[in-house]
Amino acid sequence: MKLTVTSRDKTQFIDITSEIQNQVNIQGIKSGLCFVFIPHTTAGITINENADPSVQSDILNVLNTVIPWELNYSHLEGNSPAHVKSSIVGASEIIAIENGQLALGTWQGVYFCEFDGPRTRHVNIKFIEDR
Repeated sequence: MKLTVTSRDKTQFIDITSEIQNQVNIQGIKSGLCFVFIPHTTAGITINENADPSVQSDILNVLNTVIPWELNYSHLEGNSPAHVKSSIVGASEIIAIENGQLALGTWQGVYFCEFDGPRTRHVNIKFIEDR
C-alpha cells in the first residue's frame, strides 16, 4: 500500500505514525512487521521523538548546517545536498507490530523526511503478519 505525503518546505519532517497505525488497524494485523520504504533519492524515513517538535527542528538544523545548500557540488540538478541527506538518514525502517499496535517507544514517531521540497511523495508500506 502507498501513502501520499505532501511537503510544504524545502526540508521538513512529517509525522506519518498515525497514518501507518491506521493501516495496521484497517488490515487487522495483530502481530508482525511493518516495512516502510521511501522510493525517492532526495527524501528519507526515520524514527525519532514525537513529543517535542523542537527535536525535528534541531535535527534539520544540524543536517542543513553540516550539509549546506551552497557548496561546490557537481550534480547539475542543484539538489546534491538532498541526495546526501537521504543517504545519511536512509530510505527504510522496519517496525514490529504487537497486539495490533506499532511497537514504538513512548516518545517515538515515524517521520517522512523531505530534503528537496516542496513536493508530493509516496511512502510504500508492506506488512508481514505472524501466522
